[in-house]
Amino acid sequence: MPETSAPPATTAPANPVIAIRNLSKTYASGHQALKHIDLDIRAGEIFALLGPNGAGKTTLISIVCGLVNPSTGTVQVAGHDIVRDYRAARSAIGLVPQELTTDAFETVWDTIRFTRGLFGKAPDPAGLERILRSLSLWEKRDSKLMALSGGMKRRVMIAKALSHEPAILFLDEPTAGVDVALRKDMWNMVRSLRATGVTIILTTHYIEEAEEMADRVGIINQGQLLLVEQKSSLMRQLGQKGLTLHLQTPLSRIPDSLRSWPLDLAEGGRALHYRYESPQAGADVPALMAALQAEGLLLADLDTEQRSLEDIFVDLIGGPA
Repeated sequence: MPETSAPPATTAPANPVIAIRNLSKTYASGHQALKHIDLDIRAGEIFALLGPNGAGKTTLISIVCGLVNPSTGTVQVAGHDIVRDYRAARSAIGLVPQELTTDAFETVWDTIRFTRGLFGKAPDPAGLERILRSLSLWEKRDSKLMALSGGMKRRVMIAKALSHEPAILFLDEPTAGVDVALRKDMWNMVRSLRATGVTIILTTHYIEEAEEMADRVGIINQGQLLLVEQKSSLMRQLGQKGLTLHLQTPLSRIPDSLRSWPLDLAEGGRALHYRYESPQAGADVPALMAALQAEGLLLADLDTEQRSLEDIFVDLIGGPA
């Protein structure tokens, strides 16, 4: 039977839009939030960073965006060092923080117009209108932020982040606390932004969103980057599949002739579970069926299953996001 192979090493892009090298952060309290992070982000991709609370996700984003100073290491954004060439690096980035931080007495329009001006951009009313319309905010443009719902305020934060036309957009838990309809609107917007070439980096607790949206996935825990992999490759390599064979006649034990197969007896002997982790093992299913037939075992039914990205995440960190 085929052996399980380890995931292939991720190949770094030749010219990453974000290049992080040996990045560490230790706070004055002594807490080490990040430990020797190396990461390349490719232009135009959607990269999902997954990890439990306190894993280091927000610290990593804050350093790249110039909000927190690293203890060691370097970060380049669009070819600019975030320390030596802060302005050029920061102008390439739009950030939607996890916390809602807006001036309650400003209108929606004034907020995004002011933010665009902070980055030295010339006025562009038509461009700002397009952003507000894409986020269903145009009808709220003259409303004060204090009058908006939490979901609408989240949309305003995204509009602010996009107001200066950044090439890179960071979304730190962007759908936390918003309803399902708004979440779908946001992901439609993310897809449309990626289609124009914007690079999206998001952190999320909604693993199903990362599974649906991301091109690549990084998993971080206790300040260490445990894994970075193409989502499709990750699912193929670690997304263990299973086959449940429901028997017409129950077994008291697995027959000796089948002990070379990774089978488990289940449902009081009425089913056999066959689990495999590689495409080659899946190709052996016909041989398994032939072995069952040779043993005289008749099937009543069979079911297939595949592990989700959440299952993989839980295995790697030992708990849910």
